[in-house]
Amino acid sequence: MPLLLVDLDNTLVDRDAAFRAAVTDFLAEHGLPVSDLPWVLTVDASGYTPRRQVAAALTGRYGGAVPAAAIQALLDEGAADRVVLADSSAEALRNARRRGWTCVIVTNGRTVQQEAKIRNTGLDRLVQGWVVSEAVGHKKPEPEIFRAAAATVGAPLTDAWVIGDSPHADIAGADSLGLRSVWVTDGQPWTHGACRPTHIAHDVASAIGHVIGAKEPTAS
Repeated sequence: MPLLLVDLDNTLVDRDAAFRAAVTDFLAEHGLPVSDLPWVLTVDASGYTPRRQVAAALTGRYGGAVPAAAIQALLDEGAADRVVLADSSAEALRNARRRGWTCVIVTNGRTVQQEAKIRNTGLDRLVQGWVVSEAVGHKKPEPEIFRAAAATVGAPLTDAWVIGDSPHADIAGADSLGLRSVWVTDGQPWTHGACRPTHIAHDVASAIGHVIGAKEPTAS
């Protein structure tokens, strides 16, 4: 069965929207100015800033007014508690599996946080497996994490597709292994140098639809 490797944050789920909602609640709960929202989101950088650095920045700004435990809870649980899986995304995964595809989530991040998102949204019941960078000791775009994903379900990387929103982590990672890829754009143009995705889609449901239409899996 062919392999479909799908990113989690801002691909299968809107992690940034969930974190924005968590920060909005955090600011309101602690009587902090709502005008600080853009600053926190900039520091967070869509989750790419190491959590210790974000915690240090928030502590430096709010340490006298906010308990350290509240800052840690925001970073550990804020997005994980609020992410949702769109019905269209869930149906696209079901359709891929009905058509014979093996679906595996490949995500950078901390294991507890990322697995909470997977379980809270029901993705654990829609995919055959997942790998988290912290757990396997490699992060995208390193080839080892993609190989670990394939090994998780006992599938070869041959004919695998990668779907994700990050040009660097997802598309460049796929390109380094000679894999086909779909970049989930959310309306942004591709401006990222040498490698290019095989296909560009506005959202993950469209991306999955393209992949399963591009190649019919061989019946086993």
